[in-house]
Amino acid sequence: MAVHSTAKKKGSADKRDRILRAAIKVFAKNGFYATRVSEIAKAAGVADGTIYLYFKNKDDVLITIFEDGIQQLLAILREVAASEQPFDERITRIIELQLGLLEDQRDLAEVITVNLRQSSSLLKQYAAPLFMEYIDVIAGLIRDGQKEGAFRKDINSRVVARSLFGALDAILLTWALGEADPPSLRKAASHCASLFLEGLRVR
Repeated sequence: MAVHSTAKKKGSADKRDRILRAAIKVFAKNGFYATRVSEIAKAAGVADGTIYLYFKNKDDVLITIFEDGIQQLLAILREVAASEQPFDERITRIIELQLGLLEDQRDLAEVITVNLRQSSSLLKQYAAPLFMEYIDVIAGLIRDGQKEGAFRKDINSRVVARSLFGALDAILLTWALGEADPPSLRKAASHCASLFLEGLRVR
């Protein structure tokens, strides 16, 4: 019985993930508002009604894609921020990871940076709290660096965190939209880290 129950849960999780992967592709291709639930179901190879076994509606699918991605990113960033590496290496690693995680996932980058913006209510209700968690992690790292004398103390840590988020968001947005002759995200990460660290380091 226990084995059957475990297999059932695994099958349910696999189907949920399949729906989310299909939704990412369909959202990226058609846009959030132009997408119908039936199109997601078709791409996932499930019946239309199956979607509603896992998600309340199309909005819930988009929210789940965003929350899963950001929670994964936050867990990694917290681990890096709490490491014993020098502060400049931690900042560089955070930038590399944030861009590198999406290097081979252009559709996901487009959904997170473009589709979510199509709904201001979803942004305010669901995205804003997670964005604030991101800002808290980065700002906390900056403040630690300031206390240790690695970073300038005359710069507001939350302004730095917001600026970094904005820079990385803009890089991902233009890359996801097919920027002409774009640099690789890894190269962009290196340039971005250099720019921010030059401004943060104590002279």
